[in-house]
Amino acid sequence: MEEEDLRRNVSLAEISDGRLYGCNDMVKADCHGCVGCADCCRGMGNSVILDPLDLYRLEAGLGKGLQVLLEEGMAELNVVDGCVLPNLRMAGQKESCVFLNAEGRCSIHEFRPGICRLFPLGRYYENGDFKYILQIHECPAGNRSKVKVSRWIDTPQQEQNHEFIRQWHYLLKDLEGLMEGCEEESLAKQVNMAVLHVFYLRRYETDRDFYEQFGERCERFVQAFL
Repeated sequence: MEEEDLRRNVSLAEISDGRLYGCNDMVKADCHGCVGCADCCRGMGNSVILDPLDLYRLEAGLGKGLQVLLEEGMAELNVVDGCVLPNLRMAGQKESCVFLNAEGRCSIHEFRPGICRLFPLGRYYENGDFKYILQIHECPAGNRSKVKVSRWIDTPQQEQNHEFIRQWHYLLKDLEGLMEGCEEESLAKQVNMAVLHVFYLRRYETDRDFYEQFGERCERFVQAFL
């Protein structure tokens, strides 16, 4: 859940257990390997949006940048709140994630996107930061066990990761506001092309720390547009 959900009159009570969680909190999210399910890997439309860290992980794991992922039908581009962003593609009669194998398991689990790592958790943004929530209607698995949020997300460098997610979200919100307040279509096109080039199409050095590279790119981008 994000700020836009509040604009659509969706309350925390409707979609969550009403609690806000930090990385060190315990949450009832562990579905014990999702054996025989994979519901969250089907029919997701364009909702598995990729952020720059996801591209870094996919490049390290598959050796493929966004351009190749688009060409091979693994990803696609869609408009998300005014910004053109990539997402994993669903395919086939069951609209399955392109990385779901014949056994109904994730073939890229080790370097899966952040949204997949979260599920069935979500993020609730407010006051320039965010907390995690447990979405109560998204996962059909019963008898889930409690697990530490940081362990469930399974992402090293938790502090750096939290700051990256916070910074990326509010950068996109600033860009949304910038484009909404401008009547020139050329500016929106210029901003979107810059986002794709700077944060996605320009390949990352996978033997170098991601957060350092993101910080460098973000600083230059903000100076140019904000």
